[in-house]
Amino acid sequence: MFKCLIIDDEELARTLIESYLKKLDFLELHGSYESPLDAIGTLKEKTIDVIFLDIQMPDLKGTVFAKMIPAETKVIFTTAYSDYAIQGFELDALDYLLKPITFERFLKAVNKLKINNTDTVKSEYITVKSGYDLHKIKLVDINYIESDSEYVVFHLNGRKIMSYQTLKSLEKTLPKTLFLRVHRSYIVNTEKVTGLKGRDLLLNEISIPVSDSYYDTVKSKLF
Repeated sequence: MFKCLIIDDEELARTLIESYLKKLDFLELHGSYESPLDAIGTLKEKTIDVIFLDIQMPDLKGTVFAKMIPAETKVIFTTAYSDYAIQGFELDALDYLLKPITFERFLKAVNKLKINNTDTVKSEYITVKSGYDLHKIKLVDINYIESDSEYVVFHLNGRKIMSYQTLKSLEKTLPKTLFLRVHRSYIVNTEKVTGLKGRDLLLNEISIPVSDSYYDTVKSKLF
């Protein structure tokens, strides 16, 4: 599920994109704003995957705001002016939608999110030393990582790998777009999360405790 924001000073434009998002089960709207300034708080609180961003706005141009957002957040520019297309792509935008936006063109743009995410994550791996052995582990194969004294245990599908290192040091090397610390003893793969029951995070039949200090972050980023 990709978390989205809409930023456009035109209400009709926001409403149209909102209607398109409701048709797709892999996109989740976390805010619709008239001004980029109104969206800053949400970007600080949550990890947003993509922003549908208008370019010509009175408070702050979308092309300027795009330089201020986190690097992991993708931008799909939306504008009535084709003159901005080159500038949009120079800012490494995922796509550039010219108004009026049809659903077919919108779908083509958002499907790039799935392609981009799949290609990037599937190609990423870490090398883990366990005793005298080295293991090459794909990030997508990790369900969760557990601290065990001076070791960490990688819980994969059907097997475990123990490595002599700390969870704190490991946390710094893992991509924040895929992994989240939820407890002093646990890091989870966010793509494996299926629910939250009380103070336990569910990964299908597996329950992972969420500590008080991480609870608000878990709720805002995963639900």
